[in-house]
Amino acid sequence: MHHLIRIKNHLASLAVVFLWSMVAGLFLPIALGQSAEDYVLSKRTIDQVSQESMRNEKQVRWDPKKTAVIVCDVWDYHHSINAVGRLEEMLPTMDRLLDHARKSGSTVIHSPSDCMPYYVQHPARLRAVEAPKSRLPANIASWNCKIAREDSGVYPLDQSDGGEDDDPEEHKQWAEKLKSLGRNPSLPWKAQHPTLSIDPNCDFISDRGDEVWSILQLKQIQHVIMIGVHTNMCVLGRPFGLRQLVSNRIDVVLVRDLTDCMYNPKRWPYVDHFTGNDMMIRYIEQHVCPTITSDQILGGKPVVFAKDTRSHKDVIGAELDRIDQRQPEWILTTWTKLIDSNSAPPSRNPLVRCSLRIPLDAFTDKVTISHPRIKKAWLNGNRLKLAENSSSLSSFQIEASETFENDDANVLVLEIDATQASQNPQVSGDDSSVHRSLPVVMSRLGAVTLSGSLQVKAIGTQADTNLPLPAKFALPPAVYYTLPDG
Repeated sequence: MHHLIRIKNHLASLAVVFLWSMVAGLFLPIALGQSAEDYVLSKRTIDQVSQESMRNEKQVRWDPKKTAVIVCDVWDYHHSINAVGRLEEMLPTMDRLLDHARKSGSTVIHSPSDCMPYYVQHPARLRAVEAPKSRLPANIASWNCKIAREDSGVYPLDQSDGGEDDDPEEHKQWAEKLKSLGRNPSLPWKAQHPTLSIDPNCDFISDRGDEVWSILQLKQIQHVIMIGVHTNMCVLGRPFGLRQLVSNRIDVVLVRDLTDCMYNPKRWPYVDHFTGNDMMIRYIEQHVCPTITSDQILGGKPVVFAKDTRSHKDVIGAELDRIDQRQPEWILTTWTKLIDSNSAPPSRNPLVRCSLRIPLDAFTDKVTISHPRIKKAWLNGNRLKLAENSSSLSSFQIEASETFENDDANVLVLEIDATQASQNPQVSGDDSSVHRSLPVVMSRLGAVTLSGSLQVKAIGTQADTNLPLPAKFALPPAVYYTLPDG
């Protein structure tokens, strides 16, 4: 009998211990300043160790109330029918994530660029406009073409054709449908996709970097979850995009199964679209910010595109070494290598290009690009004229009307004399060092020397003097230059 009593007392003690451990487990996160409903995320990054790329995953807990979800450019229509199809596969999960985020206390910011007129009277738009303006970081309202972390990286895709991977006939039919809807087939978006709900009582709508920044400060946001398209263009570069957030020390992650890139497999590195997307994710994880997947928040499984039939997905490292070894049409080089005898292109007059940001304030005086080897120059396809009263150097003047007349990057294309100084009868003695110097863009605000990377095409045509889309979308960060601000 006493033996049974002792067993009952022991079981009762175990029950008390169990209940206490349950209570302690419930309240311990609160004692540590965490919510029982924190987002538990596995942030994935890539480190380069010797010749190997190694993935790292770090588990973190984020307070939902200090977290915002930004929805980048999930438009109602797009000019690429294949891009539309892939987006539609992600939409249901995107909307579930937004609903979960709201219920968890997170801030939701909808950022469909160029669509603010559609929402001019929407409560979520008015809420964004009326948010108190905080102290703004420099250039927060501008597109961001490059951050310092990218200096050591090799941009993985040639997207200079715009990245459409449509079948030509399907693309033609889609363009006709857009016309029948009264949309511009090249720029058909007017609003965010209607599948994504916008809560008029708590959400925000803005495509402006200064407004989004002020919202983050108003809501005391420490963490951002980015979803949307397209990874290699708007998601990276918008004023509210990954580069701006990273530059301003916001802890941001990209949801890698709720994004898609603009990449045409007929362009370098000549891989299928989904491998190209993987390569872009890999680049971001290594040089920009970590990524997560939607199932870490919602449960279930990450989104997988229906047409992605590869047996091996989410590729990295050795798998990418087996891709097509053909070179891109435009080769990455430097001015010095271009003039060097061992690496000069097979053409005497190759085309060289880069992207160049010119602050509008610079045009209160002359803006010029100068070097004795420059034979012709174009900005956004506009042939530049020789500068008035120029010295013996070849100096070309850039007019404000030849830019986009905003704070965006322009494509600068130069036709140059790439012959060696020793082979050029016009160059001898002391002139040789001048010809080996670097091109300089000058303005009253200061100068920028084209001392870094450039793209070169040995044999170019008139069509190569411009791009089918603005340079900020088309060219890699390695060839981005900017004149200093005033």
